Amino acid sequence: MRIIAGQSGGIPLRVPKGDFIRPTTDRVRTSLFDRIAARVPGAAVLDLFAGCGALGIEALSRGAARATFVERHNAAIDAIGSNLGKARLDGGEIRKADAVGVLKRLAAEGARFDLIFADPPYKNAEDDEDWGAALLRSPHLAEILAPGGLFVLETRAGDDKEAEAAAHGWAAASDTRYGTNRMWIFERAAH
Repeated sequence: MRIIAGQSGGIPLRVPKGDFIRPTTDRVRTSLFDRIAARVPGAAVLDLFAGCGALGIEALSRGAARATFVERHNAAIDAIGSNLGKARLDGGEIRKADAVGVLKRLAAEGARFDLIFADPPYKNAEDDEDWGAALLRSPHLAEILAPGGLFVLETRAGDDKEAEAAAHGWAAASDTRYGTNRMWIFERAAH
């Protein structure tokens, strides 16, 4: 796993061991950033369920102004810090927090982001939390997304979030399947 492009392209990323992390592959990140390339330079980025920080670090490497990484696992937080240091990228802030719970605090702070990435744990059992759905339902997620911004959500390939997203004011700009994964790009629906 490595940074794909930009000023730190080619630098390997440290990925902590554990079942709490499922990094977005190089191939998927390449495809995603090819589609959103024009939106990255100068952007304020939020990387929820950040893992090793691959999405936010890729954005910084490609010219994003700043990236806030939200993660609750210490091993992942250490990896993000290490990866930012190796990449010699400025503008990274790490917050140890619950990804859904932090949204209310960010809204209260008046934070605004042009790009919000989320790669939450998949729902494996009936009683597991559906974190993607929780994010789409959150009024605070919509509040912190800057006008014209994008919310990028990674799910299992079979998860259909379009109806749920529409019910909460989101429009699917695109969704692409990559093997067992699916990458959704949402915008706020026009009123």
